[in-house]
Amino acid sequence: MNQHKPVEQIIVIGVSSGGLAALRVLLEQFPRDLPAAVFITMHIGDQPSLLPSLLTHTSSLDISFAASGARPANGCVYIAPPDKHLLIKRDTMKLVRNAKENHARPAIDPMFRSAATSYGDRTIGVLLTGELDDGVVGLQAIKAYGGQVFVQDPDTAEAPSMPRNALRHVQVDVCLPLNTLGTALVEAVRQRADGDHSAVQPPRIEPYATENELTESLSRGGAYVLDGIGKVAGITCPECGGALWEVGDTPPRFRCHTGHAYTSRALFHAQNATVEEALWVAIRALHEKQLLLGRLMQSSKDHGRTSALKEYELTSEGLENHKDTLRGLLTSLRSVE
Repeated sequence: MNQHKPVEQIIVIGVSSGGLAALRVLLEQFPRDLPAAVFITMHIGDQPSLLPSLLTHTSSLDISFAASGARPANGCVYIAPPDKHLLIKRDTMKLVRNAKENHARPAIDPMFRSAATSYGDRTIGVLLTGELDDGVVGLQAIKAYGGQVFVQDPDTAEAPSMPRNALRHVQVDVCLPLNTLGTALVEAVRQRADGDHSAVQPPRIEPYATENELTESLSRGGAYVLDGIGKVAGITCPECGGALWEVGDTPPRFRCHTGHAYTSRALFHAQNATVEEALWVAIRALHEKQLLLGRLMQSSKDHGRTSALKEYELTSEGLENHKDTLRGLLTSLRSVE
């Protein structure tokens, strides 16, 4: 049976918003004898998920959550489980709960990078519907290692940002609507199924190889390793406050020594959240100061201190104006696509 043959080709699929419907359409186009293993990362966060069972009814493939240390098989689909990055090594899978990338765990870029460094030109990367641009840098790694890149036509995506950013920053091999994308993937896999299956380890290509190692195990490095593949950016990590290194430039991306990683768009989005949180803290502090002033005003009334009362009232009015200014800043915050 096809499942017992060694896995020589892999399809790695990244998806986010609108992902369940998109995966159903794509996977139903895959035959049971697909001569490749399929791996999926969807942004499901840390909440319990029924994704494999929700997809089983629309596909002839065996679908399950990936298990660390398990060997993949042809004609099977392996999904990154909640709160774990799925890393693909030659003939095995590894799940790690290391730092989030692009504010997500599981994230798409770690899976794509690991696939590229393990299977090289036997990798097909697929990016479907989703917000922002997780997966774009991973597709660049797949291309650098000689693999192919397939992208959903953004005009057919519920959330077009991820496929649109892929088209902007990656040399895409195929861009099609979902209802024909799966058939094209099957054809591409079958065309190479009977070709030369080299067991040679793909070459080391930076910065992807080092980034893959850092995601797999932070004990392999830190700041001095990042110095070798990037430069200090003068920006702090929104999640841990550590220094960020700029790694790569198209698009710019950033990584901190604790492992958090961002594209420029994801970092901008995270910084917006940090700014919003800071503004709410400032509004809360101003409101609490007004509450204290209210007590002082009441005390001044009770004791007939009219000059002090007037001063407190003016101060309270000024605080209310400051709060209005901060609320205006909150409403003006915008994120990028």
